[in-house]
Amino acid sequence: MNKYLDEWIKSEVDYLLPDQVVWVNGSDEESKIFNNELVKAGTFIELNKQLYPNCFLSRSHPSDVARVESQTYISTKNPDDAGPLNNWRDPEELKSTLKKLMSGCMRGRTMYVIPYLMGPLGSPFTKVGFELTDSLYVVQNMRIMARIGDVAMKQLANDAQDFVKGTHSVGTFDAQNRFIAHFPDENRVISFNSGYGGNALQAKKCFALRLASCIAKQEGWLAEHMLILGIKNPKGKKKYFAAAFPSACGKTNLAMLIPPKSYQEAGWEITTVGDDIAWLRVGEDRRLWAINPENGFFGVAPGTSLKTNPNAIATTRANTIFTNVALNLADQTPWWEKMTAHPPQLAIDWLGNEWSPDLGTQAAHPNSRFTAPARQCPSIDPAWEDPNGVPISAIIFGGRRSKLAPLVYQTFSWEEGVFAGASMASERTAAAEGKIGELARDPMAMRPFIGYNVGDYLSHWLSFGLRSDLQLPQIFHVNWFRTGERGEFIWPGFGENIRVLEWIFNRLENQMTGKKSEIGFLPDINEINFEGLKLTEEIQNELFKIDHNAWREELEGIIKYFQSLGSRLPEKLMEIALRKKQSFS
Repeated sequence: MNKYLDEWIKSEVDYLLPDQVVWVNGSDEESKIFNNELVKAGTFIELNKQLYPNCFLSRSHPSDVARVESQTYISTKNPDDAGPLNNWRDPEELKSTLKKLMSGCMRGRTMYVIPYLMGPLGSPFTKVGFELTDSLYVVQNMRIMARIGDVAMKQLANDAQDFVKGTHSVGTFDAQNRFIAHFPDENRVISFNSGYGGNALQAKKCFALRLASCIAKQEGWLAEHMLILGIKNPKGKKKYFAAAFPSACGKTNLAMLIPPKSYQEAGWEITTVGDDIAWLRVGEDRRLWAINPENGFFGVAPGTSLKTNPNAIATTRANTIFTNVALNLADQTPWWEKMTAHPPQLAIDWLGNEWSPDLGTQAAHPNSRFTAPARQCPSIDPAWEDPNGVPISAIIFGGRRSKLAPLVYQTFSWEEGVFAGASMASERTAAAEGKIGELARDPMAMRPFIGYNVGDYLSHWLSFGLRSDLQLPQIFHVNWFRTGERGEFIWPGFGENIRVLEWIFNRLENQMTGKKSEIGFLPDINEINFEGLKLTEEIQNELFKIDHNAWREELEGIIKYFQSLGSRLPEKLMEIALRKKQSFS
């Protein structure tokens, strides 16, 4: 037994006061027992065994349905180390507050000790964590999202002190006293009064991004909010791309992309390594290699369908937990908005009430989720659990811009690529909080997940470009969301996005010359395969139009945003912004 682990668990038991402590071993037999307990307690509803074997539906507390960024804290001794994008609290003050709130909170409950791995077994990337929780729902979701139990204990050295320590309690679901607290200096997370998603499944955003980003800076690697996909051309050559998009920009759909029939027949293939998080390290060959540290997918259900993402639908057909979706009473199956062309005539909504289409209410919560094993994805890459990871040839950034950004461009250098990621933005939709069309800046799609000062984070990114020994990925930017005069999307998206990936692939092979613009290298109009798409020549040109006035205004906004990030922002990024603004004058 690791003495540091033993001492920590004993100290937590002493003030949480659970009735019993159960160590999770990760076995299939254990999982069946826990699922049965959850069904008996009414937390799980078993779904149709023939159509959805070993699948369950669960409903969260109505006040506990999403991440709570306003109650998420980065707690460091120096407020500047948390930076302008994080909520800061003094470590001693925050721990004192939490101890008072949580003392005795597990009285009458069982504490489950979940040992878990982030990363494939035996990988140099892999890290060990522990979550102490009073929620069996959390245990069963963590079983899917991470590699848990004995497998993690075997990887923990007896003298190791660098494991991540996580304490979680659902408390009383008091939304006013909800805390998601990170202590980077101690590799520690404490979350209270939430049982849902990234608040409670600490392996995901808390560890794999917020704490891991801090660890990555110290150890010289990157922990990023990125999908990883493989792309193989008709000649059998394969490359791997990592891509970072803000929410509502099609990240999961791209990770599981199914090429149109013409591309499949030609021999193109897309495979999935991960849909949400990438850990990237320098390999022995001086390239960046990446792993997906997760073991499952925690996907947004509404909008996922056989039309938009058939691979995701197929992934959820067994061994899946559905949270806050509707229950179709006709066949005891999960349902959510846009899952099928026609809604069920009678269902139970996410609040547990009878529902029918004529009510005019939503059956599933907009942030309802499925937790499904990654190994079940039809497009899963053969190397998705390779201990060494996969070599990354390109990094892709992207946002939702109706007029500004072209369909695709390649940045001039690593520094310019970091600038593209640092200044990334999306326009708010009607479904998002805030004014429609208003820009939300989201550096590297990591705004809610950087565990330290954003200026230091961007400096860390730039530091890779200062190393002459590295063979770094090329950096690209994409935008699937250009609109026409009536506000309609002019690019078809979804599977057709492989046409853009094809250009990126061929640029890396030096088969496309491109043309130089103020922002980077654009495709020549004949370098994108438009065959089979009903796009006029005018629309094709519009997809790559660079509006100088709009870009000048954009760069003024970027400069103001950079100024708001404080004195730790790298001067190099401001220099690039000013130089680009001058080029559009």
